[in-house]
This record gives sequence, C-alpha cells and structure tokens, in this order.
Amino acid sequence: GSRSKMDAGKLIAVIGDEDTVTGFLLAGVGHRTADTTNFLVVKADTPLNLVEDTFRAFTQRDDIGIILINQHVANQIRHVVKDYNQTIPTVLEIPSKEYPYDPEQDYIMQRVGMFLNAGTS
Repeated sequence: GSRSKMDAGKLIAVIGDEDTVTGFLLAGVGHRTADTTNFLVVKADTPLNLVEDTFRAFTQRDDIGIILINQHVANQIRHVVKDYNQTIPTVLEIPSKEYPYDPEQDYIMQRVGMFLNAGTS
C-alpha cells in the first residue's frame, strides 16, 4: 500500500547557507510541491523567525525523515533545536564551507557524550 512506500521514501530536508543547500539540491534531495519545499537557504538577511518557523514545520512533517542543518544556523536558533526531542525526523548538524564542524556546539553530540560518560563513571 501507500504506507510502505512512504516509509521507504522519506525526504531529507536542508536548512543552510547557499553553498550547502545548492550542493544537496544538485545531489537530488530537493523536493517541491505547489505549496511546500524541503529546503531553506539562510542568508545574512533571512529573518530568524523564518528559520525557526521552517525548522518547526519540517519537524512536524511526516514525509521528512532527516533534517540537515548547518551548525552555524542551528546555533542561531539553538533554543528551538534544543526543544526538539523527537527521533524522527532526525536532526543532523553539518559543517559549511565557512564554518567547520565543532562537536562542542552540537547538542545531539553533547547528549550522546553525557549518555556515554554516565555509563563509565
């Protein structure tokens, strides 16, 4: 039925700078319908509330399995990212050309670290 097709075909959403989003669109992750897309290009003049609203909207869509977000963008909406606690869609923070990945700033990696360290003490 259509249910199993949806399970196999969840989208990857991307929130990031122009280079990052363009790269993923060229790799084929872009999806556009009459009223939605699965990506947001964040520029210097992109309103923060648009980034927050887009992130929240992506987390509530059942056709999205993974949300990729540039770490420097996630840092701008960290309060929203921290409040998100579902497993699917999974949120992955990724580096960009200008901003290398910093595991110290990755909330998911901080939680993993706390979990692992709690087991060793």
